[in-house]
This record gives sequence, structure tokens and C-alpha cells, in this order.
Amino acid sequence: MKKSLVISVCLLASLAGWSQRKPDKSAKAERKEEKRQQVNRLLKLEEEGQPSFLKHSIFGIKVNHDGFGASYELGRMKSPYKAMIYQFELNDKKHPKEQNESIGTNIGGGFIAVGNPYVYGKINHFYQLKGAIGQQVMIGNKGNKNGVAVYAVYAGGVSLGLLRPYYIDVQTTQGQISTIKYTPRDSAAFLDPNYIIGGTGITRGWGELKMVPGVHAKAAMRFDWGRFNNTVTALEFGFNFEFYTSRVEQLAMVEGRNFFANGYLSLLFGRRK
Repeated sequence: MKKSLVISVCLLASLAGWSQRKPDKSAKAERKEEKRQQVNRLLKLEEEGQPSFLKHSIFGIKVNHDGFGASYELGRMKSPYKAMIYQFELNDKKHPKEQNESIGTNIGGGFIAVGNPYVYGKINHFYQLKGAIGQQVMIGNKGNKNGVAVYAVYAGGVSLGLLRPYYIDVQTTQGQISTIKYTPRDSAAFLDPNYIIGGTGITRGWGELKMVPGVHAKAAMRFDWGRFNNTVTALEFGFNFEFYTSRVEQLAMVEGRNFFANGYLSLLFGRRK
């Protein structure tokens, strides 16, 4: 009797487990079939000359030879191979002649007190806010899901330069410590290494931003190796050209410029819908 009861319980447990696994297999098959149908639908749209996706949204991390920045791009598909793009960027630009310095002072006993690093002669931080409209044109599609799609990208628009005064700590002839920016009155102390103690960090000068309007244009190549077509994982390299309505002064001993040209490399992540 006991043996029959144990066998019956085992059979019921096996049936229950099989009944639970069966819907899981069925659900997995349904998802697979839905994905297959979606791929077929996208392929059919491309064959008919209709966009497979309506838009894309892409974030980027950008490195220039003269700084770094972040970007956002919204794209609207016009055909399977062409999209209108709307771009926004925030960049921090360095002057090619900038060099970080540090101050070391012997305080006795073989110890050295080091001040905050600073850039000698720097008078302004230079930031950029950019907005642009352009196009993304497909040059080569992915041969398979592990392939690479190649795009040409070009855009242009407005650029707002933001200049933030650069502050340093200096020691006065009376032995006091003073925080100053570059002015005709303080230029001697600002540029004399014997007076400089170090930089002041990023907290100073935000209330003194000066705006310089301008325009910009860019041309680039984009390589997208995202495994699935609805995701974007890409590397973009290209060139920027910028012109501002007044000279951008960054270093005290170097004349400011209106025109900037630089190369950049950007890592992009996003999605298509």
C-alpha cells in the first residue's frame, strides 16, 4: 500500500512539472516566432523603400584633440538610407599651449607641501553649447547581424561660447593669500610664478560667464557594429569647424582666436524605434 502511494505521488509530481514546462516551451516558441515575423516585416519595408525605423536617439562621449564633451542626437528617418539629425553638444575646450603646473614648498624635515595644480597664464575657461541640423547617409549596410554599418554624417548650426574667468591663489608682498583673476591691475602677480600658490578648482567664476555667439559645421564617418538593428553602438570620427563673432581669449600671452578647427573621436550608444 505504501509503495503504491509513493509511486502515485511521484507520477503526480512528474505530471505537474511537465504541465508547467510545456507552457514555458510554448511561450518561448511564440517569442521566437514574433521576432522572426518582426525581422521579416523590417526586411519587407526596406525592400519597398520604406524606413524600418522611424527615429533614433543617441548619446555620445566625445574627445577632441583640444578638449572633451558630451552629445545627444535625435534622428528622423526619411528613407531606409537617410535620416535628418538634430544634435546638441556641451564641450570643454583647452588651448593647445596649456600646461599644468604645481608648486612645491619645503616645510622642513624633508617634507614638501604641494599646492593645487594650475595652468600658467590661463585667463578663461572655454565651454561650448552647440545645436545643429544635418543628415546621416548610409554608405554600407551590415552584411549580417555581426557586421558593421557605415554612415556619412554632416551637420551645421549655432554655437554659444561661454568664457569663465580663471582664478588662482597668490601670496602678496605682505605675506597674505589672495584669490585673483587676470586683470590689468593684477597682471604682475597673476603671471609671476614667485607669487603663485596654486589653482582654486572649479567653484570660482560661474557668476561671471561671458557669452560669445558663433556658428559651426562638422563632417564625420560613423561605424555602427551594434548586434541588433534596433540598438546603436558606434564609433564616429570627424572634423569640427567653428567661427565666433569675437576673439576667444584663453591665455594671457597668446592672442585670442575667432576660428577653431579640430578633429574628434566619439563613442555612441542609443536605440532605434
